[in-house]
Amino acid sequence: MASAQRILVTGAAGYIGGRLIPALLDDGYEVRGLARSPGRLDGRVFAGHPRFAAVTGDALDAATLAPALAGVDAAYYLIHSLGTGADFGERDLQAARTFAAACATANVGRIVYLSGLGSHDDELSEHLASRHATGDALRSAGVPVTELRAAVIVGSGSASFEIIRDLTRRLPAMVAPRWVSSRCEPIAIRDVVRYLVGCLGEPRTAGEVFEIGSGTVLTYREMLRVAAEEQGRPFRMLTVPVLTPTLSSYWLHLVTSVDMRVARPLIDGLRNDVVCHDRRIDELLPGPMLGYREAVRAALHVDASERRSRWVDAQSPRPEAGPRGVRIASGRGEFRDRQVFDTPLAADELWRRVEHNFGGAAGYGAKADVLWRLRGAVDRLLGGAGLRRGRPAGALAEGDAVDWWRVERLERGRTLQLVAEMRVPGVARLELDVEPTAHGARLVQTATLANTRLASGLYWYAVAPFHDWVFRELGAHLIAEPAKA
Repeated sequence: MASAQRILVTGAAGYIGGRLIPALLDDGYEVRGLARSPGRLDGRVFAGHPRFAAVTGDALDAATLAPALAGVDAAYYLIHSLGTGADFGERDLQAARTFAAACATANVGRIVYLSGLGSHDDELSEHLASRHATGDALRSAGVPVTELRAAVIVGSGSASFEIIRDLTRRLPAMVAPRWVSSRCEPIAIRDVVRYLVGCLGEPRTAGEVFEIGSGTVLTYREMLRVAAEEQGRPFRMLTVPVLTPTLSSYWLHLVTSVDMRVARPLIDGLRNDVVCHDRRIDELLPGPMLGYREAVRAALHVDASERRSRWVDAQSPRPEAGPRGVRIASGRGEFRDRQVFDTPLAADELWRRVEHNFGGAAGYGAKADVLWRLRGAVDRLLGGAGLRRGRPAGALAEGDAVDWWRVERLERGRTLQLVAEMRVPGVARLELDVEPTAHGARLVQTATLANTRLASGLYWYAVAPFHDWVFRELGAHLIAEPAKA
């Protein structure tokens, strides 16, 4: 059992952070989870733990970091700007320098950083080069940094694994570019977390850069074949030289659940071999490793309701979605569809149904689902999120992704406000309000589209003939008894 050191985990709402925090708590650490919106951590398995606290902070805002880092012994840096735009590398550098300086001021003993594999003898992709440059930026303030470099992380909910799973599940045959012959040393999420936690108890890891991997080196073609075999799927592949990174990322966007803004930098990095050449970490932190096939098998057998974190949890809303939590004023600045549903249900029961019936496998109403799915398919073609991201099981929290929606504001028992991340002219929101009445409770469902330009009006009126029926079906679906799993 570790001593009660105080640890800060940045990226607490993300995929790695969601797996790391429970492991740190199990080892006896006192943990702070940093998030721009701490409400995003509500409902996580660790949220009610007596040694866990959610704190507000932004790595790009030094003023918010000082209180979060006060009294902290070590900090995990699990932040990246992948998927935020073409300038993600510069944003990563700025955030890392700001965070490193704040750690130095707060006398933090160590920073632990999860980076990406790749040899400097190779011409690294922008994404991998950015990962390495971020490590240098974290070291710039003089705080000892332990940098762990990993390739593809295999686990339920990781972006890399979802690409592999979706490709082999949905395609009986595929056309692939030459990068499928690149070599990769994948690693199971279980082993990544073991190394991350183990570093804190091993002082010889301070100030060092280590490569971590499973010991199994495969080409991406071989990784896809193994995943197909584990799912009982056929595997046929034709390699062609004409698929550019742009075409490949668009293809992945259409076929898999991963957004194009994430797929593009990931695909660009697949031209590099990512294999461990330095095995020093195994001398300091020895332990059994899960092989690739076993890691795939374990990830495939995790039910969605058991999945503790997802790659999409860490994503920020698209820039065009506007400021978080902004309510649209009624009037000439917006188009609006408002539906009211009176029920004999108690307010808390109505809220439960609304929260559990919205999106994902629950859908949007059996009769209207085909139109929602058609709109999702069109959105996917246009480069949007579509309906493939699904939703977390159970209660929702601020920041959760639900299909093409993002939970923007949540007042439990009262209001669920979502902003759309689909391709739409303007800013689309859906607000679901539960109000008690003399005879039960009422659901007020308000869909809005900010009328920021002419295209907003043209779009709204183009779909207006379907609005009344679709949103009535949605309301009826939300107040119904949730289907049994």
